[in-house]
Amino acid sequence: MQKKAIDNFIAQMCGYSPLSQETKEALLNICTKHVFKKNDLILQAGNLARYYYFVHSGLLGYYTNDEKGNTIYKIFFEEDTFCASTAAIIEEKTSEFNIIALEDTEVVQYPAKPFRELVKKFHDLALFQIAYLEKNWVVKKEPLEINLKWETAKDRYIKLYANQRLFKRLKQHHIASFLGVTPTQLSRIRKELNF
Repeated sequence: MQKKAIDNFIAQMCGYSPLSQETKEALLNICTKHVFKKNDLILQAGNLARYYYFVHSGLLGYYTNDEKGNTIYKIFFEEDTFCASTAAIIEEKTSEFNIIALEDTEVVQYPAKPFRELVKKFHDLALFQIAYLEKNWVVKKEPLEINLKWETAKDRYIKLYANQRLFKRLKQHHIASFLGVTPTQLSRIRKELNF
């Protein structure tokens, strides 16, 4: 496995909570490196979610399809982020979401069941998991859910546009899907804002 990807993976985990050498070694024993090509479907809705992924390079999209077959992106995962169908893993059920590589993407992949066993065994890994979930599933997610009720697509576009690193990597249909608008509505928003 490429050392740089692993070092980055461990550093990001330790950014949430320090890990002992013993924990790091146990964790690395269940990790593998994978490279996905652009448009590879990593997880298909309806399948069991069996893995967590750490994005070392590239970009993943997390989406579902509505009853008309339209793609609805919920979130994008850039470098240095962790990605999974977490609710499906926790509930041990099939995923309602797809995960797709939007670019050629290199990940560190680790299986959910062995990882969850390590979380039970190593207190410092449990502290990582708690800190990660608190930050990403409560602190970040709660305002997003509230804002979805009040913010317009234009407001959400402005926020997405502010993250130029991500914005420049997305196709217009990804942006429209993420905002919940049609391509025509997105064109109107862009014209109005004149960015």
